[in-house]
Amino acid sequence: MISLGGPQEETDILMNEVLFKQLNNLKTEQRNPNTQDIDLDDALNIAKKINNEDQKVAEAVSEKLPQIAQAIDWVAQALSLGGRLLFFGAGTSGRLGVLDAAECPPTFGTKPEQVQGFIAGGEAAMFVAQEKAEDQDDIGIADLNMVYPTQADVVCGLAASGRTPYVHGALRRGMELGCKTIFITTVPKQQLTISPDLVIDVPVGPEVIMGSTRMKSATAQKMVLNMITTGAMIRQGKVYENVMVDLMLTNAKLVERAKRIIMNFSSLDYKAASKVLEQANGHVKTALVMALGGKSKEQAELLLETHQGFIRKALKSQN
Repeated sequence: MISLGGPQEETDILMNEVLFKQLNNLKTEQRNPNTQDIDLDDALNIAKKINNEDQKVAEAVSEKLPQIAQAIDWVAQALSLGGRLLFFGAGTSGRLGVLDAAECPPTFGTKPEQVQGFIAGGEAAMFVAQEKAEDQDDIGIADLNMVYPTQADVVCGLAASGRTPYVHGALRRGMELGCKTIFITTVPKQQLTISPDLVIDVPVGPEVIMGSTRMKSATAQKMVLNMITTGAMIRQGKVYENVMVDLMLTNAKLVERAKRIIMNFSSLDYKAASKVLEQANGHVKTALVMALGGKSKEQAELLLETHQGFIRKALKSQN
């Protein structure tokens, strides 16, 4: 007679069977009929097949623009009230959240704590896969608790499969605390076993390589993240026309970009643009209001504060 072991082993077997059934039903885990002979292709045909599949991603994202717009409004409102945007993910999804959060301060002048990314397994998982960490919902709960969330915060989970326990843990804890919760996934909403406030499901279908969600699924998630954070920052007055004007001058390239921005919007030459940027203590929006409105640094700062940082509104109020 074959022994199945003790109660714990039997429990583990049952849990593994449940997981197997879940994965078996996921579109991202199916074989793609368009790439089943990709192992016979030369480099050009491999590239063509990958590109053909990637072109489907933008169309899938376009079907979810109303939900993405809702997320933009929620994040913009949260930031204006002193809240934060907190990303939670594992593996590729987690890295995308951390990446998006890390790029907000230099691009939009946000404080590092305003947009934060958390990945199952912590910092080490950014560079070396920590696969088992994603299976623990309590780690997701602990990571969220670590930053003392409030109802002003937005908790955004990222999981291509829609089932990652780490992400579910963070989302459920956010729901308990009254945070706005958003879930970005690449499987249909109907397959989810969690009900956050907003689901942005972008079903991209089978991957080029079965189960390799670093491909189409990651592309879809990155596109959605770009829209949410960029849209929210636009709604915060961090863009003038279509130029990012709240950048932090943390290196020589960004200093020169700031001068170029001032020159593009005004009649100032390089020397004059450099001077007004210096007078504004390196704050591009202040320098622009000074240059375009003929204001002193103090007057420009007051105008921007009065109009919530929006350059157009600040300048229009003086006409």
